Amino acid sequence: MDLVLNMHQSERELISALVTRERWAQQRLYETHYSAMMNICLRYAGNESEGLDLLHDGFIKIFQHIHTYKTGTSLIAWMKRIMVNTCIDDYRKKNRRRTEDIDHVHAVIDNDPDVVSMLSANEILAVVQELSPAYRTVFNLYVIDGFAHQEIAQQLGINESTSRSNLAKARIKLQELLQKLSLNK
Repeated sequence: MDLVLNMHQSERELISALVTRERWAQQRLYETHYSAMMNICLRYAGNESEGLDLLHDGFIKIFQHIHTYKTGTSLIAWMKRIMVNTCIDDYRKKNRRRTEDIDHVHAVIDNDPDVVSMLSANEILAVVQELSPAYRTVFNLYVIDGFAHQEIAQQLGINESTSRSNLAKARIKLQELLQKLSLNK
């Protein structure tokens, strides 16, 4: 029981120090959650350098808005939401209406369902990063982060049908890229 109280007390102290912009607290939060937040950013980024930029932008937002965090809720979930929103904001800034209509999507039959099991996480991440920014963003929001097409459409300022189209095209492109990668192994 004391352990639970100490963890909550420790989090409260950390949050208080973050609100007063204590450097040690910012460093502790950054170092503790770097890996999880970087993984989110890499899913949306085209490469590692872009992922680092997103990560740093996200942590700046976290530090600027830490006073809005409500103690007792999940800090990591709050931080993840900020990181995803940072990635969405970056996407919006860079890519205005670079999408196609769902009428142009063609189905691809997957002949080798075990392609993914033969690849490492880094290889899969590299393939996802090869997707266009529009496809990559919709894929991540829908498949990884669990947003509905209506939410994605609102977040990105696109139609629901465009979100569905981009997801379908992302899946097709991923299948092609993963099959090509597995043939080269």
